[in-house]
Amino acid sequence: MELDGRVAVVTGGTRGVGAGIARSFLAAGAEVVVCARRPPDRPVAAGGREASFTALDLRDAGAVRNFFDAVADRYGRLDCLVNNAGGTPYRLLGEGDAERHARVVELNLVAPMTASLAAHPWLRRARGSVVMIGSVSGTRPSPGTAAYGAAKAGLESLARSMAVEWAPEVRVNSLLLGMVRTELAHLHYGDEAGIKAVGATVPLGRLAEPDDVGDAAVFLASDRARYVSGAGLLVHGGGERPAFLDAATVNKEG
Repeated sequence: MELDGRVAVVTGGTRGVGAGIARSFLAAGAEVVVCARRPPDRPVAAGGREASFTALDLRDAGAVRNFFDAVADRYGRLDCLVNNAGGTPYRLLGEGDAERHARVVELNLVAPMTASLAAHPWLRRARGSVVMIGSVSGTRPSPGTAAYGAAKAGLESLARSMAVEWAPEVRVNSLLLGMVRTELAHLHYGDEAGIKAVGATVPLGRLAEPDDVGDAAVFLASDRARYVSGAGLLVHGGGERPAFLDAATVNKEG
């Protein structure tokens, strides 16, 4: 398989998109370590193999450094870091103070930088790679999640700079995600009818599944992407139909 003998860490890999990424790496043959503040409800597994779990607060730089040293000591190498941990509640800017919004930036931008710096010595030895899990929210207005969008825009910029500074030993790329159907999708889109209606707005006709993201991450971590670095791969099902096309009165029948 494509990642036989490789070792990967997936932050926030216990549920949702992160679990999908971890399953795809397991299916591709990698040894996978997932970390999060709380353990998964059930082991993250694929193909009869399980990811190992470590409890970790990514905001604790010392603990993060110790974690990556422990991974390298256990497996003897580290080939890929997937910076997936992140997220945000819906909150308009005026409904929260600056400190509350800053915590969103810390989780979605500062924590991936902390993890990447801690992992870098081991990734350099293995000539490995970093995959940042970004969002289309960083490329367009993000009302209700402005701090999150700003952090994701910064994350893509960070990835491009890292790709230059850490070349040629370490490749760094981003996946820019659109809407993904996870166990928390109902919090964003409503009931099944709402999820289906939202999916219908995507050119490919559905929300992404976590495994769709995982397969893209495996590609970026594999030798098939050996000349890909500093790139942002859109995983959004074709994007969004421009609203003005439906508002315009020209080129419409009847």
